[in-house]
Amino acid sequence: MSAASVLHLVLHGLLPGAAAWWLFRTRWRSAWLIMMATMAVDLDHLLADPIYDPDRCSIGFHPLHTAPAIATYGVLTVMPATAVAGTGLLIHMALDASDCAVQKTAGSRT
Repeated sequence: MSAASVLHLVLHGLLPGAAAWWLFRTRWRSAWLIMMATMAVDLDHLLADPIYDPDRCSIGFHPLHTAPAIATYGVLTVMPATAVAGTGLLIHMALDASDCAVQKTAGSRT
């Protein structure tokens, strides 16, 4: 596993924790756990063949990583009952999008 892959996975835990602390301070622990639970959005990778491809951009490829899904996650952030989950999902998508950008940049160098 590459250093970039490890960093990507670590950020999937650290950024939701930081967001929980910053945005939902009075309940940051439960907010962080909810955001970590949103990582289950990656279950849509099970629909792909192969399930894991380190060179595949998940944004736009997997069903729960498409523009309509991401727009829905944005709507979730404005409703108090779902704001934490929506925030976690958007953080996840932003991290995956940044991974796609890194892949694209690395691909253009070769």
